[in-house]
Formats: sequence, structure tokens, C-alpha cells
Amino acid sequence: MAKIDSSKWFEYSIRVQPHHTDYGGVVWHGAYVTWLESARVECLRAAGVPFERLLSLGCDLPVVNLEVRYRQPLTLGMTAVVRTRLAPMKGLRLTWLYEVVTIDAEDVQLYLTAQVTLVAVSVSDRKVIRQLPTPIKEVIDQISQYFDQ
Repeated sequence: MAKIDSSKWFEYSIRVQPHHTDYGGVVWHGAYVTWLESARVECLRAAGVPFERLLSLGCDLPVVNLEVRYRQPLTLGMTAVVRTRLAPMKGLRLTWLYEVVTIDAEDVQLYLTAQVTLVAVSVSDRKVIRQLPTPIKEVIDQISQYFDQ
């Protein structure tokens, strides 16, 4: 998974709650996937593209690939940051990169890295959109430009 300039990430803060953990207070692996999704949706909103806008354009973005590398566990009560960004688009695939980190003073601890790949599908028939319509291309450009600021 690619490493990118830390100034180019969208950051989404989380706190580990009891419902995120197992009986030992360690975060359940599936909780991380929920945080990745929340960070991606909030990043879209921050870039001026609420997910509802994509749907109103007739486009959905389902996950077609998910790669997660658990490096060390978060535990009950910890706070962390989910960092995400859109990688350069390749063909029809949109790939989001992630890091889950804790930041104390100058020390950054890495807990998870991930990569999620999405494709555009038509809301009406659930088929892959092979030729992105201009409004959807413009939305993807808007998201990409958010990281180039």
C-alpha cells in the first residue's frame, strides 16, 4: 500500500467505545471497517460532494476490494485519527488509502493501514458505469482537487 505526504490526508477522529470492543477491551476487527467508511463519507462531504449528491446523479460507489493490515490493536477509551485520501484514479476504479494513527505530542503510532477500491455503478440497474458521465467525472475531479490544495 502506498505511503503519501501526511499533509494530503483528510482526518476523521474516533474514540473507542465499549461497543467497538470484545470482552478484553480490544477493538473488534470489523469496527475498523465502519470507521474507514465513515471517514470516506465525511471526506466526500468536506470536499463538497455529499454522498447523496452522487446518488442523485444516479451513481453509487460499492466496495469491490478491501485490503486491511492490522498492525497493533486499539483498546477501549483510546482516541485515534483515521486518515484517508483518494489515490489517483486508474480506469474505472477509485481507490481510497487509509491509516489509523494515534498522535501524542510529536509521536505518531500506526495501528492500521488499508486500501478500499470502489467502482461506479448505476443506481437504476446496479451495472458498472463503463463510461462516466460528465457530471460524475466533474465530481471525481472535485474530490481529487480537494487533496491538491
